[in-house]
Amino acid sequence: MRHGVVLFTSDRGISPAQAAQAAEAAGFDSFAVPEHTHIPVRREAAHPGTGTAELPDDRYRRTLDPWVALATAASVTQRITLSTAVALPTEHDPITLAKTIATLDHLSGGRVRVGVGFGWNTDELADHGIPGGRRRTALREHLEAARALWTQEEASYEGELVRFGPSWAWPKPVRDGHVPVLLGAGGTERNLAWVVQHADGWITTPGERGVDDRVRRLRELWRGAGREGDPEVVALAGKPDPGTLEAWADSGVTEVLFGLPDAPADEVTAYIARLATRVGLGGAG
Repeated sequence: MRHGVVLFTSDRGISPAQAAQAAEAAGFDSFAVPEHTHIPVRREAAHPGTGTAELPDDRYRRTLDPWVALATAASVTQRITLSTAVALPTEHDPITLAKTIATLDHLSGGRVRVGVGFGWNTDELADHGIPGGRRRTALREHLEAARALWTQEEASYEGELVRFGPSWAWPKPVRDGHVPVLLGAGGTERNLAWVVQHADGWITTPGERGVDDRVRRLRELWRGAGREGDPEVVALAGKPDPGTLEAWADSGVTEVLFGLPDAPADEVTAYIARLATRVGLGGAG
């Protein structure tokens, strides 16, 4: 089972480049950042954690652009996977975002993995022209369009919300035009079925209960749909409890992501070093 860290980026504290560099040096396998373009002050959408309009962390209002953040991380690292947990593709022009991701993957030597979400903040989505009731359709079409641009020499796509005629678009992602895409969402039957149909794996939600059972169910659905291999499963963890980590590994979790504190660079790098020791990592060597 791989180990990674996720930094809730903001315009204060440690920079993404510093955090990614420290994580790689400590032996972690991946570095992830989230995305919110903005947070409408007045909104109807309740935060899934609080159940109200109240935000649990003011970094929601201060989040850095994930692709710029990961680009800075790519420039100071060599092997660590660069990921989102999670990005919101439907808040972008699909052609432009496909180019951004492919460029980052090309320049980083094929190290990009894209965690995506439907978006709990429907007011945020609405400002980007995405009706809350069409979130799933919009995400599916944005991903299908991106894959067309990444894999086809003359790419085209015709959907309900996304469409474009035959087009050239380079660079292509390093791994034969493939960028792994994982859905970050609650482990409901509907969401797991969506993963099987449209993604390469699943990212749990914070505090997800019954992860072991949901992973086993995902693998059942995966095999039933005739998908090859096994899905990637990234579990968001709090403190590194050995028993929980062992159970997750046995059930098929392929990676664990640990959150980093909102603190100055020296405090976060020290935290990363302590965390690496607790999970038994030996550093980059």
